[in-house]
Amino acid sequence: MRRLGKEVYNSPRFQSSKQFIQHGEISVKKHCEKVAYSSLWLARKLKIKVKEDEMIRGALLHDYFLYDWHDDEHGHFWRLHGLKHPFIALRNAEEEYDLTDRERDIIKKHMFPLTVIPPMCRESWIVTLADKYISAGESIHFIKTRKRYNELKK
Repeated sequence: MRRLGKEVYNSPRFQSSKQFIQHGEISVKKHCEKVAYSSLWLARKLKIKVKEDEMIRGALLHDYFLYDWHDDEHGHFWRLHGLKHPFIALRNAEEEYDLTDRERDIIKKHMFPLTVIPPMCRESWIVTLADKYISAGESIHFIKTRKRYNELKK
């Protein structure tokens, strides 16, 4: 995965996404790595022919919004974050990289069905599914951990 997406993975701006929280206590960087890895695993496991390098780059950049949407400065985003962040991520990615149409589609559509227009390629569908799976797992883990912590505090 790091070989296929090394340009993105090694960039200082991508590395800076480790300071932003995505789900629970997981950083945006870690979340994107997990989505990229899971997308690659899923495509290979199901023997789906994909452009692996573009899928990995798109997966690594799918949440390239570069802010913590939980903090006070961006707190007003929490309701609209799911709708807005794909477009912010795309804008940020386009500033730094020459994206293919497939990579743009992955970034822009990964929140389907919130983003009403569905993904247009296999890679986008795979990243979308991987993102939903990873996001759900991260959120459930955080809720369970928080609940256990609160029970131990009593």
